[in-house]
Amino acid sequence: MRSIASRMSVMTGEGALSIFAHAKELEAQGRSMIHLELGEPDFHPGKSVIDSAAKALADGKDRYCAVAGISALREELAAYLARTRNISVAAENIVLAPGCKLSLFLAMMALLDPGDEVLYPDPGFPGYPSITLGLSAVPVPFELSSRNQFQPDLAEVAAKITPRTRMLITNSPGNPTGTVYTDAVQRGLAELAVKHDLWVLSDEIYARILYAGEYLSMLRYPGMQERTVIIDGFSKSFAMTGWRLGYAVAPPEVAEALAMMAINSYTCVAEFTQYAAIDALRDKEGNTPRMLAEFARRRAQFVRDLNQVPGFRCQAPEGAFYAWVDIEGTGASAEEICRILLEDAGVAAIPGAAFGPSGKRFVRFSFASSVANLKEATERIMQASAAWQGSPVGR
Repeated sequence: MRSIASRMSVMTGEGALSIFAHAKELEAQGRSMIHLELGEPDFHPGKSVIDSAAKALADGKDRYCAVAGISALREELAAYLARTRNISVAAENIVLAPGCKLSLFLAMMALLDPGDEVLYPDPGFPGYPSITLGLSAVPVPFELSSRNQFQPDLAEVAAKITPRTRMLITNSPGNPTGTVYTDAVQRGLAELAVKHDLWVLSDEIYARILYAGEYLSMLRYPGMQERTVIIDGFSKSFAMTGWRLGYAVAPPEVAEALAMMAINSYTCVAEFTQYAAIDALRDKEGNTPRMLAEFARRRAQFVRDLNQVPGFRCQAPEGAFYAWVDIEGTGASAEEICRILLEDAGVAAIPGAAFGPSGKRFVRFSFASSVANLKEATERIMQASAAWQGSPVGR
């Protein structure tokens, strides 16, 4: 009997999407639900972006177009990265894709052979180990621990490099911890990559969601131009989640490989969305700074309120829009806490183990929701906390 390819048995889904599906089922039964599980801004693109998409459609920009992306968008992206990250990239080294995940997947496919080892942060985005396994490579986690302020431990990373290590994945600001890697840490990671001749996949999707300081891309460090692939897109910084626009910035030979993969898979990204993306990058209406200011306000309120919940401890994230809550003080497992919150309080959140074993005593909440929703959520969480106060809850 014919069977599904073996790679499918080692790939995994995303906890956020499964929790979202369960929460939607409860809503369909008439339950009130506050969704804090998905990393989706509750904003929409500015009017000029919508107008640009409509104009592009009206002008017939709905055809096949350049495989790597229209030249006007790639040139605008190069200017945008110079302006916002102080990095110099050539437009021809940028390849558009229908979403960041596909950029991530294809970059890993282009660079990994079976048996290659991939260093990745734990806790981290679930796609890193899943894609690695699907490509018959070997995921090797390095821990992001509260003992180290969720920064990568350079000594641990160095100790895990072997002759089979091929790639190092970085994610700053990070999902789920909200950590922004320090200059010293990033410089150390870059030095390890150069020393051991590693590819570096720098996931910079949250680069604009930064609450203090200047963003430091991995591409800024010595020796990184020829070995770094940046993954970024429009979902988080421009609230364009459903538009499915991602891109990779890569050395020339990798960009050529990604274009070849595009030819053999999605052909090109929808033309009219690319014209709208040019307008988003220029951001003449100031939509991204305005959204960031609102996230900063929510962060301050939400972290303060969560720290009032018995058994919860939460550090304010330095970037992204997630509250990474240590729930060890509740006496319950993260899975049990999330079950109580979902079924009894109508608040959807993600158990930290969904992001790797190092997250097992944490819960992730997204604060990409309104102030009113966040206030209501913490009130519900406080009421539900009676379930774990005074006596241990099942682990």
